[in-house]
Amino acid sequence: MSAPTAKASKKELNSNHDGADETSEKEQQEAIEHIDEVQNEIDRLNEQASEEILKVEQKYNKLRQPFFQKRSELIAKIPNFWVTTFVNHPQVSALLGEEDEEALHYLTRVEVTEFEDIKSGYRIDFYFDENPYFENKVLSKEFHLNESGDPSSKSTEIKWRSGKDLTKRSSQTQNKASRKRQHEEPESFFTWFTDHSDAGADELGEVIKDDIWPNPLQYYLVPDMDDEEGEAEDDDDDDEEEEGLEDIDEEGDEDEGEEDEDDDEGEEGEEDEGEDD
Repeated sequence: MSAPTAKASKKELNSNHDGADETSEKEQQEAIEHIDEVQNEIDRLNEQASEEILKVEQKYNKLRQPFFQKRSELIAKIPNFWVTTFVNHPQVSALLGEEDEEALHYLTRVEVTEFEDIKSGYRIDFYFDENPYFENKVLSKEFHLNESGDPSSKSTEIKWRSGKDLTKRSSQTQNKASRKRQHEEPESFFTWFTDHSDAGADELGEVIKDDIWPNPLQYYLVPDMDDEEGEAEDDDDDDEEEEGLEDIDEEGDEDEGEEDEDDDEGEEGEEDEGEDD
């Protein structure tokens, strides 16, 4: 009779185990549903935070405008401010050829304007004096996000003067340069205005908007490495001259010492002659 009892106990154990599994799965499913509800609340708060942050950004964008305007007026008093700023910026300077720098000497003002809702994009405006390269007084590039979130860009058509199109001349210069030396000149800075291939990852636009525009003065004031090297060379020359003077002084002291010894020997010789007499 003991064997059937044992079998019955085994069935009961299996039955209890299956029941535990069913309870566990039910609890897990309920937990997942609750997690989903909590996550929805978190997402709702994130959306609310984004809306609040956007309102704050819009508010402070308006508050900053008078200061940007005042800064532009002050920058206008400094010749070659913007070209110096771009040349001193490590990422932008890598895009500048010699003729680009010459053209950018006529750049008088740069402005970055974020669209009112901020999320839809921004515009960068470059203001130029009369120059021998193109007829435009203003060159602009705009970046947009449409309702579906797809990025796009558009820009001013540059009206190049005859024979002055730097975007075409840069390729010719590159071909000539590559024959003479291994490294190639960079493409013209102005090709940026015609490049709309990847508006969502426009590095130059992002650098100007997020790095240069908030504080261009920090790049304008970057010390010129050529000047520093020149000063270092001058210091080395001064040190060498000082060392040379020290050597001359030491040689002079040695000569004086030798003359003193000769005088002493002469005096001793005269004394000896006197004693002999």
